[in-house]
Amino acid sequence: MDVKILEKSDRKIVMQIDDINPAFANSLRRIMLNEVPILAIEDVEFTDNNSGFYDEVLAHRLGLVPFTFSKLNLKSECKCGGKGCSNCEVQFTLTKKGPCLVKSGDIISSSLDVKPIDTEIPLVELLEGQAVKLQAMGHLGTGAEHAKWQAAVVGYRYFPIVKVTDKSDLGPAMKVCPNGVFGKKSDGSIGVVKAINCDLNMRCTEVSDGVSISHDDTKFIFTIESVSGLSAEDIFSQSLDILGEKAKEFVKAVKAEV
Repeated sequence: MDVKILEKSDRKIVMQIDDINPAFANSLRRIMLNEVPILAIEDVEFTDNNSGFYDEVLAHRLGLVPFTFSKLNLKSECKCGGKGCSNCEVQFTLTKKGPCLVKSGDIISSSLDVKPIDTEIPLVELLEGQAVKLQAMGHLGTGAEHAKWQAAVVGYRYFPIVKVTDKSDLGPAMKVCPNGVFGKKSDGSIGVVKAINCDLNMRCTEVSDGVSISHDDTKFIFTIESVSGLSAEDIFSQSLDILGEKAKEFVKAVKAEV
């Protein structure tokens, strides 16, 4: 197996993974989507809310606000699966009077290490005489339970193989390709310049007989974009740990039976 980082930032990673099969690729994707624990608001108690939103609607919007939580070390300390242990719970308060636009930055956390990753997320607009006052509790959870605990948006595609058999018929393909796969090379000739950008939409093959598109089903291009308080690197790293633990449990179960 070989891993090559193609693009990396705190919130997003694009990588190429070679010598794996679709089953392994999908297992890794599903773990990143559904099994990496993150922090989100779960329980909300309203003291006052005469805004234009029902309590349930505002509580739902609060639940979708992503929070940082890495410094709490919740993952290693929590033994209850995020269901009430003091190590995995955080208290929040929100008190605002109109007229104003209530934003995620108005949420006050009981921990200095927990804060919204974006303070400008709109929650509700309060008019003159309207107010919101609430207390909330956030805890760890996973995407398998609810989308608000989904750590990342993850997708993968096969590694593209782009070949040009007739350069004289390449003009139409260049025009319809949205990803800049074809262009001028350093020697001035026209050909494939960024094959890895091909998303296998096959539009170029529909307008040009001089292009052939296929894929390598042992190589995959993964895109991991964090939608939580974890970095994309942390999400990928934790997913590998979870996959490793699953493999150990499987081996143990098989050995116990045979």
